[in-house]
Amino acid sequence: MKKFFAILLLTLPTWAMALTPVAGKDYTVLTNPTPALSDGQVEVREFFWYGCPHCYTLEPHVAAWLKTKPEGVRFERSPAALNAVWEANARGYYVAEALGIVEKTHGPLFAAIQVDKQRLFSQKSLAAFYAGFGVKEANFNGLYNSFTVSAKVAQSRNLAMRYQLTGVPAMVVNGKYLVPGEGARTIAVVKALVAQERSGK
Repeated sequence: MKKFFAILLLTLPTWAMALTPVAGKDYTVLTNPTPALSDGQVEVREFFWYGCPHCYTLEPHVAAWLKTKPEGVRFERSPAALNAVWEANARGYYVAEALGIVEKTHGPLFAAIQVDKQRLFSQKSLAAFYAGFGVKEANFNGLYNSFTVSAKVAQSRNLAMRYQLTGVPAMVVNGKYLVPGEGARTIAVVKALVAQERSGK
């Protein structure tokens, strides 16, 4: 039995045994943290862009974690709007959010761009994509530049600047810690930091 456990430990990836992430290696302590949520929840915010292959690689790990996310943890997606092309996708995302169809369109849009190699990076192409989910073009275009969507895009951009994002994917835990990466280790670090925040350490 002891031999079995020894073999099991040798086959586990290093990050699976390391329960305590290291600042400067696994994550960055933000110099401009955001205030803690007033409701006492721990916030995990994911910054992404649909055109980013690394974000696409991370997505299944995020989806798996969301199925086991503990109570008291709030997850937020922030489509990064660091340039004009990225902003188009961010606006499309927030239109979908306003219409309540993000969970139906998020995965398919990633797949359309990353797997099917469709160039869905403009208002026109995105209107055509979302039309496949029952969104009328006129409705999409009306929301695309609306005050609500523009405010959401501005918020995402401001947070990205505050956190000094230089790229995606990136996950921010409770407005304090920036976790980069695209694999299971990224989520392991996020989970450890969430546990740390929930314990108040």
